[in-house]
Amino acid sequence: MIPYARQSISEEDIAAVVAVLRSEFLTQGPVIEQFEQAVSARCGARHAVATSSATAALHLACRAAGLGPGDRLWTSPNTFVASANCGLYCGAEIDFVDIDLPTGNLSVELLETKLRAAAIIGRLPKVVVPVDFGGLPCDLHAIAQLGQRYGFTVIEDASHAVGARYRGQAIGDGRLADMTVFSFHPVKIVTTGEGGMVLTNRSEWADKVRLLRSHGITRDPALWGEKSPGPWYYEQLELGFHYRLTDLQAALGLSQWARLDMFLARRRELAAQYAKQLADLPLELPSESAEYESAWHLYVVRLPSSSTPARHREVFEGLRARGIGVNLHYLPVHLQPYYRRLGFREGDFPNAEQHARQAISLPMFPGLRDAEQDEVIAALRAVLKD
Repeated sequence: MIPYARQSISEEDIAAVVAVLRSEFLTQGPVIEQFEQAVSARCGARHAVATSSATAALHLACRAAGLGPGDRLWTSPNTFVASANCGLYCGAEIDFVDIDLPTGNLSVELLETKLRAAAIIGRLPKVVVPVDFGGLPCDLHAIAQLGQRYGFTVIEDASHAVGARYRGQAIGDGRLADMTVFSFHPVKIVTTGEGGMVLTNRSEWADKVRLLRSHGITRDPALWGEKSPGPWYYEQLELGFHYRLTDLQAALGLSQWARLDMFLARRRELAAQYAKQLADLPLELPSESAEYESAWHLYVVRLPSSSTPARHREVFEGLRARGIGVNLHYLPVHLQPYYRRLGFREGDFPNAEQHARQAISLPMFPGLRDAEQDEVIAALRAVLKD
């Protein structure tokens, strides 16, 4: 089976982890900060704070933004559930903004319409989480302008978009999104095994994330409310979490980060080959413009809008039967049983629902060999002819 995604681990990655195993620190050591500094330097953000997962990063970013009970978080329904769950963790109310079908990203037009209506009834969101679907950046400039007009914080879920660029600038630089979250899950662009990161240009938010990721405990005397009785002293200032990345994970991430350009280049090659070889098939292919440079975490094709659910399943199962490990990104979050219990229903966000009825994620990862990609393309051709 050719999987839809797979990590790429080198001997250098293994050596980096082994070096930490032989060091004094397996966690809470110096390699974590080295990894954070490498990411912030590449992206151009003032601060980068590593966490145990992107889900943890989203949660802490929401907490840093002050999201809590009585507040609202809006996000895309075409995403992994963590993009919405992070708001529920804070006690906030969740709602969604439907997507733009050609990109799979949150629709700026629909966002603006929904904001105008929410302003009239006094139910504006405190946080909006746009998701860079498949690695393609959202229209961050337009979203940032709406954020300034309507007073919400933009937390960009760039879990798919490590290395992507928007209008020539690196995703995560903090110019347009107030905070940006990366994922380092094994199927993503760079991996730490599990892991995430919050990037921001605001020191107070970065400090809040650092405090909350480690139980809300600080050993910084400048933050204590009491005079230290001795060198053993620390204070818990808030109810935090155990959301720390280990030095083992950071070492893997730091080693992988050195190959980011190589990973991105190979993903672009694969995307270009797919676009060339699939152009004559009855499929809707992903696109990219000069302003939106995708990281190509996913390569998602869509069957024609006239296709039935039965046809979608037939193509999906036909590819898997031929050894092609396709996947679906995503089942709409609002149709998950948990969110249905919150009152969401089929038909609430028709574009995301249509996308799910058509979408198929093809194999896309740096280690995918040319011959394997040819197998994927041949299998897709055969199944579509059946």
